[in-house]
Amino acid sequence: MREQSPRAKQRHEEPQLGREPRDATHWARYVKTLEGTAGPNVEGRRVVGPLQGFGKMWQKTYKVRLEGASASPAEVVEAWRTRFPELSGFGEKGFRVPAGGLVPGAVALLGGLSGVMVLYSDEESFTYMTPEGHPFSGWITFSAHTDEDATTVAQAHLLIRANDPLYELMMPLGLHRLEDRTWQRTLKNVAAHFGATSEVETRIVCVDPKRQWRRYKNIRHNALILSALHVITTPLRWINRRHQASGIRHQQRPET
Repeated sequence: MREQSPRAKQRHEEPQLGREPRDATHWARYVKTLEGTAGPNVEGRRVVGPLQGFGKMWQKTYKVRLEGASASPAEVVEAWRTRFPELSGFGEKGFRVPAGGLVPGAVALLGGLSGVMVLYSDEESFTYMTPEGHPFSGWITFSAHTDEDATTVAQAHLLIRANDPLYELMMPLGLHRLEDRTWQRTLKNVAAHFGATSEVETRIVCVDPKRQWRRYKNIRHNALILSALHVITTPLRWINRRHQASGIRHQQRPET
């Protein structure tokens, strides 16, 4: 099956030369690494697509029909984007939106674990791309469209790989189910926000069953491992700061 990706791939993986396209304002500008995020597992990381991941490639689509709702696709996407922490169930602490909002190039932090960058955003869709160390290497596009019977449909579309061998090992042990439940819950919340109660349709396809073993070194950026090491070494950092402060006070003590 041919790899399907958002318009994000062509734009971001290679800087475009010459005249910019008409929709340039909808795209994040090319950056080599993410800077100024204040995120411990985000700052200085590169954003990565499915081609840079380790595990099998999965295409996941979740959608819900907003039957009985009069909202247009643009109205659905606007509400989804502006109220993303609430509708996704992450909450403001679990999904920290930057001061300027979810505009192209903005980086939102996922608690203290990782984050996502807004790669693309227009009236009827927006796309996140993940950084190194995130459980998944890829992108997720949130969109809305009108079905044949004029019913508005909200949709989340993912194209992802597990970022490294540890995350790949976790996929059948619960990471798959966790990801599915997250976006099924999100679509239900979007529907409920507009007064609809339709069931969420889920379609999952393994696009590429092969693992990219040359990407095994991605584990050096694993956010779970780095966060655990940060917690374990907290006492050592506290002792070191105390030692440095004691040394400074000793140097500043007046001679008698």
